[in-house]
Amino acid sequence: MHVVAAVLRDARGRILLARRTAGRDLAGRWEFPGGKVEPGETALQALDRELHEELGIRVLAATPLIAVPQAYPGKRIVLDVYEVQGFEGTPRGRERQALAWSPPERLASYPMPPADRPVVAALTTSDRYAISPEPGDRTAFLAQLDRTLASGVRRIQLRARQLDTPSLARLARDAQIRCRAAGAELLLNGEPGLAAELGLGLHLRSAQLRSLDTRPVLADGQPMAASCHDADELAQAERLGLDFVVLGPVRATESHPGASPLGWERFAALREAVSLPIYALGGMRHADLAPARRRGGQGIAGIRGLWSTR
Repeated sequence: MHVVAAVLRDARGRILLARRTAGRDLAGRWEFPGGKVEPGETALQALDRELHEELGIRVLAATPLIAVPQAYPGKRIVLDVYEVQGFEGTPRGRERQALAWSPPERLASYPMPPADRPVVAALTTSDRYAISPEPGDRTAFLAQLDRTLASGVRRIQLRARQLDTPSLARLARDAQIRCRAAGAELLLNGEPGLAAELGLGLHLRSAQLRSLDTRPVLADGQPMAASCHDADELAQAERLGLDFVVLGPVRATESHPGASPLGWERFAALREAVSLPIYALGGMRHADLAPARRRGGQGIAGIRGLWSTR
């Protein structure tokens, strides 16, 4: 089932949500307004019709944000979401549905259908997740981090498996200062104790993810992520309540020469079984952001394609 939905903003930047009415699947949950694409309609035609029927407005301009494949009991959908840059009229609940204008930072507090969770992440968090190479010279590494942040990346994973704990802690503190100044999140790879001590986010390795029964404790508000390669690891990440994951490799990479690449269609098929925000990993470049979003990806993750070495 092809479903379209709209991100509508008011003059204050708040985003419109509609509450699902009684008698519908997932009644009482909040969602981005929209509905099914009928035979013979384009997505934009359906969006205009649905918003007119539901809210009494007409769409003047809209661009794609993300298309989320999602499996529900008894049906599969693709939630095709558009950012509406212009509309005519004043939104009102023509079907007696409740409406709410939410600041972007409050969206995650609303109970929503599973397909809407990746949409919230696409609206409120970074579309790129840069993973550091193994640090060498400290000064050069921090200069590279500065350039990566200057490129607009707002999620960074510090991956340093060869440093001893004191050296890693010093480097993490320096990186933390730079990330905070840029408004970016910093996650530490594979070190839950040190991440908690320093007040950083944590990125779990896939072996760590598989071994856990409960989510590790971090400082309040710090994100937790994991590396996933298959449906079982994705399901485990969702059971633990992780904030997002990376999934790959989508393409063959030099760093994992023996790994069989998923390809984009397999990525989309795995995406639909969970509601987690998912970054595509493996051979990603900036040009892959749009293809990732078309398959329901939060964006792209990687080292070579995102980390600025010069």
